[in-house]
Amino acid sequence: MLDLKGKVGLVFGVANHRSIAWSVAQTLLNAGAELALSVLDERAQKKAQALFQHESQGMVEQCDISQIDQLKALIHKIKQRWGRIDFIVHSIAFADIQALKNPISTCSREAYLQAMDISAFSLLSIVNESRELLSEQASIVTLSYLGAEIAIPSYGLMGPVKAALEAEVRYLAAELGSLGMRANVVSAGPLKTLAASAIPGFKQHLKEVGTSNPRGRGIEHQEVANVVCFLCSSMSSGINGEVIHVDAGQHAVRAF
Repeated sequence: MLDLKGKVGLVFGVANHRSIAWSVAQTLLNAGAELALSVLDERAQKKAQALFQHESQGMVEQCDISQIDQLKALIHKIKQRWGRIDFIVHSIAFADIQALKNPISTCSREAYLQAMDISAFSLLSIVNESRELLSEQASIVTLSYLGAEIAIPSYGLMGPVKAALEAEVRYLAAELGSLGMRANVVSAGPLKTLAASAIPGFKQHLKEVGTSNPRGRGIEHQEVANVVCFLCSSMSSGINGEVIHVDAGQHAVRAF
């Protein structure tokens, strides 16, 4: 059994019970960790509070990751309460809906930079602002998708964005490794989430993947959460700079 008693984590991206971050947070709490959950707005904050059975398990704070002052305020609250961070889970992604629907070559500079800022640069910003609180064996985990490696038309703009995110993790792994810290990526298969619902043709893509991968089925939120939590723990101490696919083998095959 995963044991994270005494560990303190910061989880970004909890929106509702269908978000990957929700399942991750639930699994981390069940393993005994204490958490600071970062949510976008008041609505998500109210929902996320349901994850805690006791106040001692952690706190939920609103933080628009594009606003550096809000991020600094969040990190300050964590410093006051715990004085350290043992792991960070980054599960944030956003792109303008119209930019997702249109051909990538027509993407505006504004839409491209916004998607990069919120979905990729945010990881660097979080690590930088929390640097002084990261413990010696701290683990950083972010979420990606196969569209970062191969062109999946329906994924559009998010493909280059996730590719940048994965590259960032490799450089963070190289930078922080000598300090005993680690950075890794979990590349999850398609899941029904709030973010995924905005991707054009997602429902059809979900059906196709469920019948074309080696397992002959889609994946579940808990399967992704289990791997994320494993990477947050000392059980994965030898894994650094890695992209771990949790997609029932979809990345290993191609439909012809």
